[in-house]
Amino acid sequence: MYCAFCNNRIDVKGIVGRNDGCPYCHMNLRCCKQCKFYDKHAYNDCREVIAERIADKERTNFCEYFVLRGTKNTHMNKTMNAKKALDALFKK
Repeated sequence: MYCAFCNNRIDVKGIVGRNDGCPYCHMNLRCCKQCKFYDKHAYNDCREVIAERIADKERTNFCEYFVLRGTKNTHMNKTMNAKKALDALFKK
């Protein structure tokens, strides 16, 4: 993935913590601008419609929908797998 602030390539392994920062510019990694749902053209700058509004998009936050840009969304994968299993179970 590339840092949204300095555009340098960052290798991130595992979960991004609240205190993690870019090794080059030291900006927060767990903030809206580093999230895959961040979209400045969307309502509240976020494509996740049920996420709470966060005023400062460059500061660390506690958003439960945060997914680092360029990584797999394991929460969404689990949700999709559960829906597929239910569809298969109740298939007519």
